[in-house]
Amino acid sequence: MTHSKQFSLNLKILFYSAKHLMSLTGNVTLASQIGIATISFYHPAQNSLPAALLDDLTNKIIQAGNDTQTRVIILKSEGERTFCAGASFDELLQIKDKEAGAEFFLGFARVINACRKSPKIIIARIQGKAVGGGVGLAAAADYCLATEAASIKLSELAIGIGPFVISPAVIRKVGLPAFSQLTIRAVDFQTAQWAKDKGLYNEVYPDIASMDIGLNALAPKLASYHPEALKGLKEILWEGTADWDELLAHRAAISGELVLSEFTQQSLLGFLGKKS
Repeated sequence: MTHSKQFSLNLKILFYSAKHLMSLTGNVTLASQIGIATISFYHPAQNSLPAALLDDLTNKIIQAGNDTQTRVIILKSEGERTFCAGASFDELLQIKDKEAGAEFFLGFARVINACRKSPKIIIARIQGKAVGGGVGLAAAADYCLATEAASIKLSELAIGIGPFVISPAVIRKVGLPAFSQLTIRAVDFQTAQWAKDKGLYNEVYPDIASMDIGLNALAPKLASYHPEALKGLKEILWEGTADWDELLAHRAAISGELVLSEFTQQSLLGFLGKKS
């Protein structure tokens, strides 16, 4: 890259860094009642997940899993539109070395592994579009309820990184052919019905209200079952994944290096420029 091109790229990154610092908001909450723990996350940028929210989400999943009074965990996001837009593109632009890159993507690995290791059944409530890491969250749940608006997309390849960290969870749910389609058709959304047909979603409802009726019927019923039976079922559902701590860390390192490339940096800037 020429010095002038590098200077221009650095200026653009500084501009979006300033925007990023002004928009560091979002939260993760945990509420429990009658055997059901509800974990909800929110970020104003379409429920995207910067590192701080990823860490908080991991901690809340572990906390709910360790609570002896909890039988079932509901994982949801706030709002009526996007369920989760995946990684925070603003934060990806702040990464300056491969160690920091690996650490960022380890945030998604920790969330997936927290879901995997939790002794509690996790139900995901998907009210709208799931992109990238959002698809990974859905795949990390044990059961998914979604609306017809909950289309999915793995856009990572289009920005030069690839869905490496979440791929084991997604392939586990939908299989390799469907994962290949999602990855290669990186700019195309697949419908919620497609996601159900492939095994990512278990139930699809016409709207949020009907989905919540279904969720409010399912969760208490599930919470009334024998806790040891639920724990045993959880272990069966995740058989063969004992190596995921090491596997996902390796995948995070790959993504952490790719995000430093000029291709990815320019792609991220172009995407954010379109949204400005």
